[in-house]
Amino acid sequence: MAHHATGSDREPDSNDRLYNPYQDLNLPIQTLYKLPTSPEFLFSEESLHQRRSWGENLTFYTGTAYLAGSVGGAGAGLFSAFKSIEAGDTLKLKVNRILNSSGHSGRTWGNRVGVTGLIYAGLESGVVAATDRDDVWSSVAAGLGTGAVCRAARGVRSAAVAGALGGLAAGAAVAAKQAAKRYVPI
Repeated sequence: MAHHATGSDREPDSNDRLYNPYQDLNLPIQTLYKLPTSPEFLFSEESLHQRRSWGENLTFYTGTAYLAGSVGGAGAGLFSAFKSIEAGDTLKLKVNRILNSSGHSGRTWGNRVGVTGLIYAGLESGVVAATDRDDVWSSVAAGLGTGAVCRAARGVRSAAVAGALGGLAAGAAVAAKQAAKRYVPI
């Protein structure tokens, strides 16, 4: 059987893998396609930066924050529902109380923490775009800004304290991520 490659006219690369879409059909013709094993970029400048785009960043931080807030809120709602159960409640009423409390708290916390993640992602992407550096200090600046923006309505002092705490939290999270990459074998 003849092996011939179709698809692209580029030179064979060590990162290519051969793919035969008809391998399980027992056909006499075997057509192989060269599929890349690493990401392909439209512009060569894109391959120089090993980071997520601003849209991926926004989606990742907002979604992760919403999920974490929802799970935490559901847990808090579950705890408060168990505290509010009375001795004469039927099983159906207990389950209803638990589901309502968990759902309400989960949605509320998820929305609040998700918006915080949205603000953080927007500020971090803005700082990275402005400085053209993606390092710890970009994350710390985004944390400072996020804390300050989230507490700005409560006054300057509250915004400054929340900004400092946000910067510390962002710096600690980035440092923990780098330490985990370095010291935790996968």
